[in-house]
Amino acid sequence: MKAHALITGEDGKQSIEEVIVPEPADNEIEVKTLFSGVSIGTEFALIRNKISWGPYPLCTGYMGTGIVEKAGKSVAGIAEGDTVYFRGCRAMTLADGSPVSCVSGAHCSRVVLDPGTTHGAERLPDGADPATASMFVMPAVGLYGVDMANPRMGETVVVYGCGLIGLGVIAACVHRGCRVIAVDVNAKRLAIARMFGADYLIDGSKESAADRVMELSPGGADTVFECTGLPSQIDPAIALCRTFGSFVWQGNYGADPVSMHFLPAHGRRLTMFFPCDDGLQPCRRAVIRNIAMGALRWEECITHRIGYREAPDVYGRIGAGETDILGVVIDWNEG
Repeated sequence: MKAHALITGEDGKQSIEEVIVPEPADNEIEVKTLFSGVSIGTEFALIRNKISWGPYPLCTGYMGTGIVEKAGKSVAGIAEGDTVYFRGCRAMTLADGSPVSCVSGAHCSRVVLDPGTTHGAERLPDGADPATASMFVMPAVGLYGVDMANPRMGETVVVYGCGLIGLGVIAACVHRGCRVIAVDVNAKRLAIARMFGADYLIDGSKESAADRVMELSPGGADTVFECTGLPSQIDPAIALCRTFGSFVWQGNYGADPVSMHFLPAHGRRLTMFFPCDDGLQPCRRAVIRNIAMGALRWEECITHRIGYREAPDVYGRIGAGETDILGVVIDWNEG
């Protein structure tokens, strides 16, 4: 079937192209995409070849919502007409038959996938706004890291970097009753962190995060979540942990090796956690239910709601380093 998709070429630039998506097999569904959410960190790591899941051209995007238009005869639990949230598209080609790497291919007006896989689809619960819910992976990633590290009620946590994953971590830690210190260099992100319940805000562009954390929590934090994904920030974040504390590698640091100073972590006898992916369906279900109930005001993270034809321009602005873009939802309703 014909569809429109956001395609990244080898030059790293985006365009909207007509593509061909295969018909669904017996175990698959065809979904008319309503909205897809943008993951700036992972998608631009793929666009810039910091990590690689396949050759160019690429169709990025790994979270979206849509309406099921076809359901294969062996599909159970999902029917035609259901609104679902999904993780990507199985395959597509350009109109001339050239292959496209679906990495994971959610930025497309129609997707085909097996809903029964770990990265499939589930019905969207009543009360969940499809636009907001299309950003479900980021808070689920944060929730998974929090679940692994298991900070307890009353403990002090530092969230180092308040992008979408860091904000998801803040929300999950606040719900647990933790004392949350948010660190970032962007005032707008810190304002959202405050809205999500962070107890203290540290603007790293104006003051020393290390000095302020030690003032607020002498000896260091019980748990530090490093959410920037920047190798240069690993050691500064480790330095904020207390002795016998925990450190969470919450960011994605790419395919290249990263280094850290051994002795600070060694001397503190730290426990380290390495969450990967979004915790699968339990975490996804939890955050979407919280969105539906109003317990997670994830709509506050959406700074840009755009039509799909605007997407190449917005991606260009992100690539150029525009810092006011945080959460982007692409509207495919006219696609």
